[in-house]
Amino acid sequence: MPADAPAGTYSLVVVSNRLPVDFEEAEDGTVTWRTSPGGLVTALEPLMRSSHGAWVGWPGVADRDFEPFENDGISLVPVRLNEVDIEDYYEGFSNDTLWPLYHDVIAPPSFHRETWDAYVAVNRRFAASAAAIAAPGATVWVHDYQLQLVPRMLREARPDLVIGFFNHIPFPPYGIYAQLPWRKQILHGLLGADVIGFQRVADAGNFSRAVRRLYGYPTRGVVIDVPTGEKGDTRRVIAKHFPISIDAAAYEELARRPEVQARARQIREDLGNPKTLMLGVDRLDYTKGIGHRIKAFGELLAEGRLSVEDVTLVQVASPSRERVSTYMALRDEIELAVGRLNGDFSTISHTAISYHHHSYPREEMVAMYLAADVMLVTALRDGMNLVAKEYVAVRFDQDGVLVLSEFAGAADELKQAILINPHDIDGTKDAIVRAVEMPKRERTRRMRSLRRKVAENDVAAWSASFLRALTGGAAVPAGIPDDLELALQSIAGAENLLIALDFDGTLAPHVDRPEDARAIAGTREAVQALLDLPGVRVAFVSGRALVSLQHVAQPQSSVLLTGSHGIEVQLDTPEIELNLVATELDQLDTLARVLESISGSIAGTTIERKPAGLALHTRLATTKDGQRAEREAREQLGAQLPGLTVRDGKNVLEFSVRSSTKGDAVAQLREYTRADRVFYAGDDVTDEDAFAALDEDDVGLKIGQGPTLAGYRVRSPHEVTQVLVRIAALRSELAL
Repeated sequence: MPADAPAGTYSLVVVSNRLPVDFEEAEDGTVTWRTSPGGLVTALEPLMRSSHGAWVGWPGVADRDFEPFENDGISLVPVRLNEVDIEDYYEGFSNDTLWPLYHDVIAPPSFHRETWDAYVAVNRRFAASAAAIAAPGATVWVHDYQLQLVPRMLREARPDLVIGFFNHIPFPPYGIYAQLPWRKQILHGLLGADVIGFQRVADAGNFSRAVRRLYGYPTRGVVIDVPTGEKGDTRRVIAKHFPISIDAAAYEELARRPEVQARARQIREDLGNPKTLMLGVDRLDYTKGIGHRIKAFGELLAEGRLSVEDVTLVQVASPSRERVSTYMALRDEIELAVGRLNGDFSTISHTAISYHHHSYPREEMVAMYLAADVMLVTALRDGMNLVAKEYVAVRFDQDGVLVLSEFAGAADELKQAILINPHDIDGTKDAIVRAVEMPKRERTRRMRSLRRKVAENDVAAWSASFLRALTGGAAVPAGIPDDLELALQSIAGAENLLIALDFDGTLAPHVDRPEDARAIAGTREAVQALLDLPGVRVAFVSGRALVSLQHVAQPQSSVLLTGSHGIEVQLDTPEIELNLVATELDQLDTLARVLESISGSIAGTTIERKPAGLALHTRLATTKDGQRAEREAREQLGAQLPGLTVRDGKNVLEFSVRSSTKGDAVAQLREYTRADRVFYAGDDVTDEDAFAALDEDDVGLKIGQGPTLAGYRVRSPHEVTQVLVRIAALRSELAL
C-alpha cells in the first residue's frame, strides 16, 4: 500500500478480493473506473455510500500500483497483485483448491504447498492494508473464501478492531472439509473474527462442527467460546447464517422504465416471438448446472414435449476464470452441447438455444428478466444465487415462473419457486414443462409471494442484520474505551466509593460446571489494591448462594458479599443473614420436586440449590432440549406455585420463594457503606436490575453482548481486571 495512503480514518472498512470497479485505459493513457457488476458489489453499494466507508481490494490489473481514489462516493484502497500472485493465490489455492472443495467436490480440488504459501502471503498483504486505514475501534468486514486468514491477522495486528467475516459460498460438511491439509489454519484464521456469517443454516452448522472436531472448543447454538490465551479466559464468536440479498427496489425501478420495457419487447421480437422464452443467467462455472439444464431441454425437444417453434432458451454464460484448465474444458463442453442441440433441433426461423458467452450491463439483464417467461436456476451447489432474487424483484407485473435448484441458498427463502434436484434430469424436465404450462392465476400467486419475500429481506435488511450482530454487543473492542476512562477518572475521586461486582461472566469466565468457575489471573491482586485504599469498599453481588460464591471466589475477609440476588447478605460479620418462614420452606420442597423431575428426564440439564430457591441450568443441553426444560418448568411451577419469583439468565432459569434482585442488593450496600458514588460491573440479564438502581453519577459497566442499561461496555473479564487496576491507580494518584 502506498506510504501516503490515508491511515486510521475510516470507521467502516470492507475487504474483498476485488474492488467494486473495472479498470479501463484509453489509448492516450487516460484511466477510468467503471462500477462492476456482481453479487457482492450489488449488495454493498448502498451500505458503503451511506456510511462513507473504505473498500480494500485488488483493482483487477496485475503488476501496477494505484493510489487510493474515490469512485461513485466510495473510497477505494487498491492492493497490488502480480502475475504470480494471481496464478498461485487466486487461480491456484482460491479457485483450484477451496472453490471445488467448498462446493462438495463437484470437481476434484488440488492441494499444492506453493499455492498455500501464496495464499498466506496475499492474505497478509490485505490485512496490512485494512489495518493501516482503519480508525481506532473501527468495524472491518472481510468477505469471502479468498481471504479466510485475514480476520486472525487483523486481530493480532489491531486487537481494538471489531471484525466480521462473511462467506459467500457454501461451507462443506466435515467429511469433505477434513480433506484440506491446512484445515486447522483456515479455521484459526476465521475464528479471529467476532461474527462469521454464512448463507445457510447448514453452512454455519458445518463450520461449528469442524471447530468442535479440530479444536474441541465448546459451541452452543451459534456461539463458539474461543480461548484467548489468558488462563481460563475466552472470547465469544458468533457463527450464524445471514442470507444475502439484493437492492430489490432498485431492480424494480429499472424494470419500470419505459426504455427497459421496450428493450424487453425487442428481445422477444428478435428471437421470433416464441410462445415461451426461458432464460438462464450464470457465470460459466461447473457448479451452475448449465450442462444439466441443456440436457433436460434437449430431451424435452427430442421427446416432443416441447417444440422449438414454441420455446426458446436464452443462455447467458459470463466468462469466468478463463485461464484455469477446468474452466477452459467446461467452456468447450458447454459450447459443444449447445452446438449439437441447435444442430439437431433449430430451424431456419427458430433457434433452440440463443447462447451468449459474455456479460451484459444491468439494464440489459433487467430487460431479459422482463422478457423471460421462465427463469432456470439449476445450480448443483450455490451459496445463494442472487440471479433468482433479481428475476423476482424485476417482475412487478406479477408474472413469470422461477425454477430453482434446492441446492442454491435462495431455495431456503423462495419456497414458492418450483424447486428441483438438477441431478434428477427427469424431475427437472417435468418441472420445466410444469413451468411452461402453468396457468396465469398460479403464476401470479407464486410470484406475489416470492416478491414479498425478496422485498422484506433485501440487501439493506441483510447488511443491517449482520452489522447489528457485529457491533450491537455481539462484538466489543478489547481494552478500556476512552469514554469509560473519563468516567473512571470522575468516580476515582469520590469520598466514599463502592465497587460492586458480579462474579460469573464478570470476574470469571463462564464455564459448563458452576463449581469450576475461578476469577482470572490478577483479579485478587486488583481487589486487594482497592481494599488498601481509604474510602473504598468492594462487594461481590452474585446470583449464587453465598456458600457457593465463597467457594469459587475465595474473597478477602473485608469484601462484602450478597448472594441469591440479594436474599443472602454477609457484611462485616461472619454470619449469613437469611430468615425463611415455614411457608417458604414448604414452597422450596415443592420447587425441588418439580425441577428434579424435569431435569431427570431431559439430558444436559442440572439443578443448583440455593437457600431461597433453585436454578435450572441448561448450558449443557441442546438448544431445543433447553427450551423444552424451561417451558415445562414455567408451566408446572406457574400452576403449583404461582407466587414464585422467576429470573431469566444465560442458559439458566431461577426460581425463588423470596423476591429480591441485585438492584435491592446494590441499594442495601450503598446504604450500609454510605457510598456517594457506586461502580457496578455485570454481564447477565439479572445485572440489569443493578444498573437500574444506579444514580446518574454512578458508573455501570456491561461485560460482553446484549442490550443494557449500563452506560459503558467492555469485552470480557480480562478488561474488568484492567478497569479495577485503573481505578486503584487513579485513586492513588489523587491521594498523593
